[in-house]
Amino acid sequence: MTADQFKEARLELGLSQAQLGEVLDTSARTVRKWENGERAINPVAAQAMIWMTDWVLDRRYPAAWPKRRK
Repeated sequence: MTADQFKEARLELGLSQAQLGEVLDTSARTVRKWENGERAINPVAAQAMIWMTDWVLDRRYPAAWPKRRK
């Protein structure tokens, strides 16, 4: 995942850098550095962004994901 893809995913999720930092247990400063290419994106954070965009935006939940109650 490139820095631009990472930033685009964050914006698609509607999260600020600070909010994403909370979700990923890091600081807004670190998120900003990832997005600006000043620091390599943590591979776990990159995978989390892929899952979040798939699950939240595309509603492609894993088969084992709990079903929503009505």
